[in-house]
Amino acid sequence: MDSIHNDIPLNASARDVWDAVRDFGALHERLVPGFVTACTLDGEARTVTFANGSVAREVLVDCDDPRQRLVYAISNERLKHYSASVQVIADGERRSRLVWIIDLLPNELAPYVQGQTKEALTAMYRAFPPAA
Repeated sequence: MDSIHNDIPLNASARDVWDAVRDFGALHERLVPGFVTACTLDGEARTVTFANGSVAREVLVDCDDPRQRLVYAISNERLKHYSASVQVIADGERRSRLVWIIDLLPNELAPYVQGQTKEALTAMYRAFPPAA
């Protein structure tokens, strides 16, 4: 199993970043606009459309407010296993870190997922720009 680890510094309070992360149906508007172009909720799942045209159904596994941690999973014909956790950690009053860990199989898909992750990070930085 391959694991992709991201530790992302953001110029926003942990409260503001967590509020965007936990808004499971607004991924395309609040956390990664432009990278995700549409997101619709269906119970505890969301259907996500990415800028490259691919679509994924992501199931909410856990949303832990005290720990500011969200876990979701994807299951489709290409992925044997995909589980991701996103945790927001305060770094002072106006900065935070977002720790995003993805575990997936088959390992051959890791380079593609890593590339997509880098594009998502660019969108996150746009969503939480440095203070002027």
